[in-house]
Amino acid sequence: MTNRLADTRVAIHEPIAARWSPRAFDPAATVGPEPVTALLEAARWAATWGGRQPVRFLVGLRGDATFDALGATLKRGNSYALAAGALILVCADQGPDEKTAMYSLVDAGAAIANASIEAVARGLVAHAMAGFDAAAACATFGIPDGVRPVAVLAVGSLGDYAAADESIVERDTRPRERLPLEEVAFSGSWGSPFTAGTSAPAV
Repeated sequence: MTNRLADTRVAIHEPIAARWSPRAFDPAATVGPEPVTALLEAARWAATWGGRQPVRFLVGLRGDATFDALGATLKRGNSYALAAGALILVCADQGPDEKTAMYSLVDAGAAIANASIEAVARGLVAHAMAGFDAAAACATFGIPDGVRPVAVLAVGSLGDYAAADESIVERDTRPRERLPLEEVAFSGSWGSPFTAGTSAPAV
């Protein structure tokens, strides 16, 4: 389970290729304030639409009250994340209008991606989860109106799959797959595959 590198057409930076979303965390491992701060800095410096910087974070380290409160919002299928070293609630300030609201979610996604890659670069693993009770999070932490909880990011050390629940082992040992590049990248017209080194003329 230690080598899950993405199968790419050309080589990409290893922390990106090595990023995946494991569900087995080492319950004996801790994540200290310094690496968590590094993840937050990576997230803070993600691209942001119009320099608006709408992304906010609530951070809990395992054993503190924030971690426990965030863990209580997780749906049962994500209870594996209680073994992570840290839980980070990623929120988006949706601002005064529809356009700002839309791009605040884009920014939140970019922040999660940056933090996840920084985790891999530091020898950690991360798993972003949408399966949590956003309303409960708002009530528990006093999140103001207009700020939308988007995801909980679990961060920690990779656990021992020999001791993991059978359902987790089954899901996490499936081959890593993505749609072929030809099905997602086009040039010239929609559906006309982009081919490296060429660019089809617009029609």
